[in-house]
Amino acid sequence: MRKKRNNVKPRQKKLMFIIIGVALVAAAVGLVLFALKNNVSLYFTPTQVYNKEAPQGRNFRIGGLVEAGSVKRENDGLTVHFTITDTARSMPVVYKGILPDLFKEGKGVVAQGKLEADNVFHAEEVLAKHDENYMPPEATHAVEQAQKGQNVRVGK
Repeated sequence: MRKKRNNVKPRQKKLMFIIIGVALVAAAVGLVLFALKNNVSLYFTPTQVYNKEAPQGRNFRIGGLVEAGSVKRENDGLTVHFTITDTARSMPVVYKGILPDLFKEGKGVVAQGKLEADNVFHAEEVLAKHDENYMPPEATHAVEQAQKGQNVRVGK
């Protein structure tokens, strides 16, 4: 009986391993992107929602300022109606739950939920934004020291 000869060269083996490796990485990236597709929440302003740039029937985030005088609470103590504005357009929002402590009229807010057929954003989560000028004490100290031209040491 004759032995069958292997005609695959080492160079071809290397190329085959590289192609298989690239295919496996591509498949893994594809699976991760597929899994994340439903969990990614895009951010829109009221103007973008008004211009129909926001997805219909899918969760997304809307952000802006809570319009002064727009916060209305229902008798159940949990349902809140308010308006988010980006100073160009406004969007009515309904939220049922406990609002964060930083939630105030005239302050920044981000709400996550869906835009319903009634053109009211039904929020599932409301996040109040910190003041844009806020900086942790360590960062404030580092900036002050940098302005003075001194060596900066963050931490203790």
